[in-house]
Amino acid sequence: MTPVELSRTVLHAVRCAVDEGQLSVAVPERVVVSEPGAGGCGEYATNVALQLARAAGKPPRTVAEILRPRLIAADGIEDVVVTGPGFLNFRLGQEADPLQDLVREIRAQGQRYGHGDALAGQVLALRVPYEVRAEVVADAVVRIVATQGGRATVEHQGGRATVQHHGGRAAVEHGELVDLRPVPAPEDPAPLGPDAARWALLHPAPHDRPRITADHLVQREGNPLFRVRYAHARVRSLGRGAARLGFAAEPGPLNSAEADTAGTPAFQAPALHTPLSDYPRILTAAATHRAPDRLARHLVTVADAVLPFLTCVLPIGEEKPSAAHRARLALAEAAGTVLAGGLSLLGIDAPEHL
Repeated sequence: MTPVELSRTVLHAVRCAVDEGQLSVAVPERVVVSEPGAGGCGEYATNVALQLARAAGKPPRTVAEILRPRLIAADGIEDVVVTGPGFLNFRLGQEADPLQDLVREIRAQGQRYGHGDALAGQVLALRVPYEVRAEVVADAVVRIVATQGGRATVEHQGGRATVQHHGGRAAVEHGELVDLRPVPAPEDPAPLGPDAARWALLHPAPHDRPRITADHLVQREGNPLFRVRYAHARVRSLGRGAARLGFAAEPGPLNSAEADTAGTPAFQAPALHTPLSDYPRILTAAATHRAPDRLARHLVTVADAVLPFLTCVLPIGEEKPSAAHRARLALAEAAGTVLAGGLSLLGIDAPEHL
C-alpha cells in the first residue's frame, strides 16, 4: 500500500464512521500520513483523530478507537496502534514489490549479482591470434565465463595454453576449442590509455572494426564509456552526500508520504527495473556466446536508465531526508553495483570520482 492509498483508506474509514452515526463531523478533503514521530511505531502514522476530536465532541483517543477497527480490516494494513493522545500508527502488510525485491537481491549479492552456474563444469580453450584486440577479448571472456561457473584457458594458434586463474586456482586443462578472431584493431590503442583502449576494443561486436580515436577520451554524453563511468561516479557521490545529511540507503517505496498525500503527483519509478533484472541474463549470454560486447552495451543501457533518476535521490532545498530518499538511494546504489561489476569484468576501472 502506497502512502496515497493509505490516505484514501483513512478517509474512507472516517466517511464510514460518519455514515454510521459514530462520528458527527465534516469529512476532510484529505488526510496526511507521515513517518511516525517519537513514541510511534509501524511505517506510517496520522493525527486525523486529533484533528476531528473537537468537531466530534470526543477525546482524540476515542475518535482513534472508533476508526481503528475499520482501518485494521482494510486490505494492506496488518495492524493499527493508537499512541499518545490519539495518533494512529500503521503497520502495513508485506506486499510483493518486484523492484524492492530486486534492490535487496543486488545489495545482498554485491558484485556477484548475476553470477550463476550456466557453464558449471565446462572448460573452454580459447584460441586467439597474436593481435591486441583478440588478446583483450579473450581476457574479458575468461572473466565472464568464470561468473557462470566455467573455466577458460587461452592459447595462441600453434602455441601452448596460457594459465588463467579463477578464485586462486589455475585452469590449464584443454576443453572445448573456441576460435576467437574478432576484426583486428586498425592501429595500436595504447595511446588511449588502458581503460579507453579496452572499451574501444570490447564495445563493438566482434565482426565490427573498432574505432581507435580520441572520442573515447572525451567527457561528453556522446561517449558511451564516459556515460557508464560518470553514472557510477555520480552514484558514489550521492552516497557521500547522503552520509553528510545523516542517512543511508534502505530499500522501500520510492514515494514520500508527505508529497503524495499533499496532492503532489506520485514519483514514477524510473525505467531501471528491466535493465537491472536483465543483467544476469545478459551476463549468461555474454559467457555462453563469448561476447563481452553484449555486456558492454548493456552497461550503457543501465547508465542511460539511471542518470535521469539521480537528480531525485537527495533532498532538495528545505526538504528533509525521508524513507523515500533512502529507497531512491538504495536503487541508485544497486545500479552502481551493476555498473561497477560489469566494468570490472571488462577489465575497466569504475571510478569513485570523475
